[in-house]
Amino acid sequence: MISESAHVKNKKITEENRKYYEDSGFLIADALLTLDEIAEIRQEAVEIFKGKRGEIEGIVKMDDDTSDFEVLKNYIAIHFPHKISSKITEYVLHPIIAEILTKIIGPNVKCMQSMLFVKGPGKPGQSWHQDEYYIPTRDRSLTGVWIAVDDAEIENGCLWVIPGSHKDMPINRRIPYIGDQYGDVDTCDLSPYTENDALAVEVKRGSVVFFNGYLFHSSLRNRSGNRFRTALVSHYMSAASMLPWNWDGRLELKEDMRDIIMVAGQDPYAYKGIQYLTYPFLRPEVVNIVKDM
Repeated sequence: MISESAHVKNKKITEENRKYYEDSGFLIADALLTLDEIAEIRQEAVEIFKGKRGEIEGIVKMDDDTSDFEVLKNYIAIHFPHKISSKITEYVLHPIIAEILTKIIGPNVKCMQSMLFVKGPGKPGQSWHQDEYYIPTRDRSLTGVWIAVDDAEIENGCLWVIPGSHKDMPINRRIPYIGDQYGDVDTCDLSPYTENDALAVEVKRGSVVFFNGYLFHSSLRNRSGNRFRTALVSHYMSAASMLPWNWDGRLELKEDMRDIIMVAGQDPYAYKGIQYLTYPFLRPEVVNIVKDM
């Protein structure tokens, strides 16, 4: 059962919340976004997957009168939607989210990635992982922000977390996965934890989950018959830290990847300028990323 200390109430993070985040690695901000804001994100998702915000390889062209369900059921997610949608960028920069991030990360915050998940009925989840495995920071400041656009429950594939698994932990190795829950060919070695230590993070639409980049987390297949589990997920970190990220081998590895958005405070490396390196792409149903550890 998730402690009451995990819940940010009235859109204001407390010292008790901060201590819980430090100890457990995640927070849940209940009803942080209004239902009107959530409706706006949902509609923007439809426009993106209809191809109305720009050409994306793999988008299936459909008639304008095609139902939203018929449009979205074809996809799992799109990475970097903020690159083609000013509306998504607004939510990446949402002032209340930014304010909470400054209390978790520090006064200077930048964002390097957004993802829009529309996991429909029957679609697979993500295997156990640590975000820092994919997006390395130099100061352990990576923070995920998961905006629930639909009610997220066990049936339709909500997040699962292992509280405290971020503390004093290395990046654990990836091991082969055989099963039907995940759209991945591998998963994380959870040692010294097991799946019995996991908690389901069931939240209502408009709630926002904040989680540490080292925290073990996953999601299961959407077993509902007719419900999506839509979520806008972005990753943030301290702007004081450089970002040695090669985007899963797509970029030349350098000391500081500069395709970022400033979210709060000052950019100590503003003199380097901003580059435009990433681009939106559809997430495949089966993800096969192999990295040497």
